[in-house]
Amino acid sequence: MLATHHLALINVFTGDIQGGLGPFLGTWLAESASWSPSRVGFVTTLVGIGSLLLSGPFGALVDRLGRPRMLIAVACGAILCGTLLLLPARGVIPVFAAQMMAAAGGTLLLPAVTALTLGIVGKDRFPRQQGRNQAFNHLGILLAAGGISLGTGWFGPAIAFWVLGGMAVLAILATVTTPGHCYNERRAVGWQEDGDDKPERAGLRSIVANRKLLVLAVALALFNLGNGGMLSLLGQKLVATAADATSWTARYVMVAQLVMIPVALFAGSLADRRGRRQLLIAACAVLPVRAALSAFIDDPLWLISAEILDGVASGIIGVAVPVVVADLTWGSGRTQTALGSLNAIQGIGGALSAWYGGLAQAMLGWTGAFLALGAPALVALALVLWLDTTSEGRGRRQDNGRKRNGRKGDGRKGNGSSTDPDAESGSGPDRGTDSLRRAPQPETA
Repeated sequence: MLATHHLALINVFTGDIQGGLGPFLGTWLAESASWSPSRVGFVTTLVGIGSLLLSGPFGALVDRLGRPRMLIAVACGAILCGTLLLLPARGVIPVFAAQMMAAAGGTLLLPAVTALTLGIVGKDRFPRQQGRNQAFNHLGILLAAGGISLGTGWFGPAIAFWVLGGMAVLAILATVTTPGHCYNERRAVGWQEDGDDKPERAGLRSIVANRKLLVLAVALALFNLGNGGMLSLLGQKLVATAADATSWTARYVMVAQLVMIPVALFAGSLADRRGRRQLLIAACAVLPVRAALSAFIDDPLWLISAEILDGVASGIIGVAVPVVVADLTWGSGRTQTALGSLNAIQGIGGALSAWYGGLAQAMLGWTGAFLALGAPALVALALVLWLDTTSEGRGRRQDNGRKRNGRKGDGRKGNGSSTDPDAESGSGPDRGTDSLRRAPQPETA
């Protein structure tokens, strides 16, 4: 079996487990322990804050250790143990400890899977493979949701535990059976593959001081501020305007996930042809349109159009962000550190989104609330457009400089990146990649 097939299986089986029980946690605690919504919300918020604090350090751990297969297995094991520990838990402290263990595993999964992907396929093939990863990830979410939905009638709400536990075990099996020789640590970070030296990793200050990475982080935080709580607010709107709001919300989730699968595949193929920034622009432009549809449409059937746009925006973001972060940090040895830190910053926007949307609804009503959620996306769009313009300008100046010096084009190519840091995505690391050479094609068999 090809290593890329193992990547597909890993992403299918980890798609639904990254957040532990996720939305099923509240249902389980309400039914089994008679927890109030406020109590569930308190523990969920604490777990969310803890996950955000772990995101950057876990990314740094992946960079430093260089053993993503082991870390994926450990992460899935933590999710499995934390989920099973929830079965007998009833008090706040045991529930928090169990869910925190599962959430920590989910936080570790993203940078570990990204590092494994880069180490197997290399930078050149990463955009397309990331699109496939995300497509299989969404397929896994759909399969788990379908299994839980069908099994609830026979096994009750505890079916969520067994579906999640089974997927965690299968993810571990897919990981440990991935051919070890197909992964190359130097390929994963952009170092010359046939070299014997151990290049020094860039300092953490180079990540913090990377202006493009900071602007991207702010843009994504604003995007998630608008996007994170929109479906929840829409479900609350349906309670007031339509019958069977729970069923409609479930349908919207399924529609969004179904749309994300082809969008992720398409975005992966477009990343090289159209540029990464163009994908980010498209995602940020779609969100205000979704907000407007949610604001002015009351018919649940027609609101499906808004969730189709949700699938488009989320599907693009899931592919584009890791690819852009790799562009901005390639060769520094800090790619997963940057990705983890970026996830923490954008997670703050997502965590505040439900509160922001609820506050807007109380002050402005349903229409005003959705328009307020769309407003941060417009600011995010402006930031991405500005960053794209400045990057293109710098790229043109560099190209002109090469022509004046009698050099043509990019000159030498690196391991999946060009000597022009703006070549593929309109962005690149502050440190160049001129020292890299074309590496051998990665093994995937």
